[in-house]
Amino acid sequence: MVDPRNDLTKQARTGSITAIIQLLNEDLASIGVRARAVRDCDLLQLLCEAETVEQLEQSTLVERIRQILEFIGPRDIRRVKINSRLVREQQLLWLQEINRERENQLLWFEEIKLARRNPNFQNLMGLVAELRERQTGSIKQPLPKPSPSPIVRHRRQLRRGMMAGVVMSLSLLLVGWGFYKWFGPKQADSTPVSANGFIDASLQTSQADVPDDPFAAAVRMAEQASTDGRTAQTPAQWLEIATRWQKASDLMAQVPFEDKRYQTAQNRKVLYRKNSEAALQELARRRSQL
Repeated sequence: MVDPRNDLTKQARTGSITAIIQLLNEDLASIGVRARAVRDCDLLQLLCEAETVEQLEQSTLVERIRQILEFIGPRDIRRVKINSRLVREQQLLWLQEINRERENQLLWFEEIKLARRNPNFQNLMGLVAELRERQTGSIKQPLPKPSPSPIVRHRRQLRRGMMAGVVMSLSLLLVGWGFYKWFGPKQADSTPVSANGFIDASLQTSQADVPDDPFAAAVRMAEQASTDGRTAQTPAQWLEIATRWQKASDLMAQVPFEDKRYQTAQNRKVLYRKNSEAALQELARRRSQL
């Protein structure tokens, strides 16, 4: 069985704002800080709130958030702007509020850059970890049996040694392949590449992230989230629903002002974000019952 937290971390590494906030709040709850986030192009806008100024001490909080986000390594997020203020009544449009009256709204703000991780090595380690997880999950607790004979014990030890050798060999092959791809010769290609010799991820995903008709894409995603919400049972399913509502809200925010559906899109953007927060509350309730 897959650990729900590992599944949440995988979601966050793909760039899911909902999963990132869930992990941040689980860690920051111990110091009485609550975080909210909005993706603003390539910048992640964070709002940290607490009851007292001492809980929002700048250097400590910034470093803690940096460590969490660098451990997650969210895809396509390198810049983070951390805003802080004392707890206020819930505001759905908090980013617009602080942009309009920054001096009156915030205690302080700071922009940081996350350290770039080697994507190939990270993916390679993920494959090795998944392989080990499957191997561990497949081992069942044996029923008590009589003590086996020395011959049987010898055969079992031999099989275990062979399996361990296969896993170790596969791991070494994967690591060797990763180092070859990283340090080996690069072939010339007309497509622009980054410094590590691989196509820039932003070029691969830009067309997928911005559909031709974001309004229609948002409606489809919202309908799917609504349908799944009628039968969802597990925390992982509620996380997926919350992610879809948030993505639908983000797509509505991409509808241009010139579009005749712009006002409708603005209204649905707020509605979909509320639905995402409601799904997160249901996720927390389901997790507390486990």
